[in-house]
Amino acid sequence: MFSRLREDIASIIARDPAARNGWEVLTCYPGLHALIVHRWAHACWIADFKWLGRFVSHIGRILTGIEIHPGAKIGHRVFIDHGFGVVIGETAEIGDDCTIYQGVTLGGTSLNKGMKRHPTLGRGVIIGAGAQVLGGFMVGEGAKIGSNAVVLKEVPAGATAIGNPARIVVKQAGRQESAAARMFAAYGVTPNGDDPLTKALHDLINHAVAQEHQIDLILSALKGSGVLCEKLIEQHKFDPEHLNKLVE
Repeated sequence: MFSRLREDIASIIARDPAARNGWEVLTCYPGLHALIVHRWAHACWIADFKWLGRFVSHIGRILTGIEIHPGAKIGHRVFIDHGFGVVIGETAEIGDDCTIYQGVTLGGTSLNKGMKRHPTLGRGVIIGAGAQVLGGFMVGEGAKIGSNAVVLKEVPAGATAIGNPARIVVKQAGRQESAAARMFAAYGVTPNGDDPLTKALHDLINHAVAQEHQIDLILSALKGSGVLCEKLIEQHKFDPEHLNKLVE
């Protein structure tokens, strides 16, 4: 038990620049306290002392503001940062080295007892503040869930999910990331904010600019050949710079 506690404290110090020493983490980090209480509650749960497990988890919720069902399975070196308002459901499974911020829900969307209702997080998943991950699907190893995202479907390993409903950003092959970004991204925030919808809108605007330029060249060539073309009345002047700023 103590070796696992030391492991937890070391992982928190490695991931939180505000953590100054082990004693501070042990005495002042509710995420660590919630995990310690959960281990007691989970031990009661698997020993078939269901009520006692629920009662212990309820005490943990009162003390820390973090609600973890005693049936949830949580791996090693999991870090619940700040933690207030975190809810982890009964059939949730959290892999080693995951990081969960405040206000996160690992919830279920089904009322059927005895089935997998809550998500499974692979190793090293990061879930940003306020994110809602709802359903019995897999969030792949090393995936990131952006703050306030609402995730309703599987997230591939190494991908990022952002928005409501969440859109999936898959890391492009050959793209280089810094060593720090590969190891950890606070709140699930990616350095470039690679929202696929934003990228698509930028591409459409740039395509429209290229088409407008091509049409101007065609009209100039026709005019030079003596072919007169009726010019349409411009309703609104096309301003690509303004549009690109709007979708950033």
